[in-house]
Amino acid sequence: MTDIVQKLWGYCHTLRHDGVGYTDYVEQLTYLLFLKMADERKKIELPAGCDWPALRDESGTEVLDRYVDILRKLGRQKTILGDIFAEAQSRFTKPTSLKRLINLIDEIEWTSLNVDVKAEAYEGLLEKAASEGKKGAGQLFTPRVLIQAIVRCMQPDPRTARDFTICDPACGTGGFLVCAYEWLMDQTGGGAIERTVARRLTVSTYFGQDIGSTPRRLALMNLYLHGIEPQITLGDTIYDPPTGQKHDVVLTNPPFGTKGAGQAPTRDDFTIETSNKQLNFLQHVHSILKPGGRAAVVLPDNCLFADKAGEVMKIVTEDCDLHTVLRLPRGTFTPYSQGVKANVVFFTKGPATETTWIYDARTNVPGITKKDRPLTSEHFAEFEKCFGSDPNGRAKRKEGDSPAGKGWLGGDRWRKFTIAEVRQRNFKLDGFKWLKDEDLENSDELPEPEELATDAIVELRAAVEDLGAVLVALENGNGNGKGGRK
Repeated sequence: MTDIVQKLWGYCHTLRHDGVGYTDYVEQLTYLLFLKMADERKKIELPAGCDWPALRDESGTEVLDRYVDILRKLGRQKTILGDIFAEAQSRFTKPTSLKRLINLIDEIEWTSLNVDVKAEAYEGLLEKAASEGKKGAGQLFTPRVLIQAIVRCMQPDPRTARDFTICDPACGTGGFLVCAYEWLMDQTGGGAIERTVARRLTVSTYFGQDIGSTPRRLALMNLYLHGIEPQITLGDTIYDPPTGQKHDVVLTNPPFGTKGAGQAPTRDDFTIETSNKQLNFLQHVHSILKPGGRAAVVLPDNCLFADKAGEVMKIVTEDCDLHTVLRLPRGTFTPYSQGVKANVVFFTKGPATETTWIYDARTNVPGITKKDRPLTSEHFAEFEKCFGSDPNGRAKRKEGDSPAGKGWLGGDRWRKFTIAEVRQRNFKLDGFKWLKDEDLENSDELPEPEELATDAIVELRAAVEDLGAVLVALENGNGNGKGGRK
């Protein structure tokens, strides 16, 4: 896929000279890839004259006319095709440029690549932009190997209930939803599903929302090419009025950063008022889960120590079993945001939290890089084993299942903490660090200054919290908080 992305990126440079900008090029590429892959799969019916051969076989100025006509016809369809191609317009002015891209796409049998092609191509191009200082158009994508590990733990099986639904309220290009469907196909040996279940699976199981029109379009395309007609809405998950719909499984990686934030949303279903975007997404996930529903949410470290974080986590632990936290390796989101430190929190709505298990996949693990140390499934294999076979985190667990190697102190990478210990930390889970970081003793392996500064801030905030707890305890020990020492 890397070679293909390189080829597509090289052609992107060429098109810029023809007046087709970077954003427009990526959008046009998704339209053409959809037509080509729909032709390869032979299962998707398109209106007459709107398929790939009809476009591929045109030449001269007719290829431009045909392309414009295809986009217009598809955008008028009353089916999901109308959503996919809504307001789609051609950005090509030269027929030779369009024809060259069509020929480039036609050289490859995309469905045989065994990857999420449009997402890989789209994200690969954004990655190229990120490396050139454009920050991937402000978008950050969840690595596929991490999504697959989360899905294997969560086991989102629609066959377990007649009204079972799966949702990603920040779905982007649909990575979590696509992997959830692929996991099911793997479980069924390729699709041996009862007819009534198959129909429900097709039209009323997979839900999503995204604030960006292009990622939403890609999510619709991705799932439609898998034979699924998802219900994915365009809008602001946090600030738009909630629909009231509840789900059995929520899998999501809310957008990091503060763009679009600044004021607390006015939501009756949010208990804690905060402008922190990720904490609001966590409250949203808590709100849209059915009783007994389960969630896996990717959160940056600041969600475990930021202002109001303890209050939000307190609500989650009271209403849900927050049974597992996975501390992700440094550089997991390379190259979009290499310095971001993040976690995955797993919880089930219903029983209150009694014990939280934390797996530290970060300490004494070399940072992830794009070329030398890429993220692989091996980074999560041991965690999945520790997590166990129960998607609600109720499998038999024990410390000692994941030794951290030399220098580790006080246990292994896998450790449990009681709700009393969590409460002692004011529900700020970032404070649980028990492994000795060997990198800090090796001057050649020290993290970047920005990362060290962030860690120092985290430690200082934790220390302040601890001092505050000591003061409260001292005041309580003196009855009304007054009185002198003896």
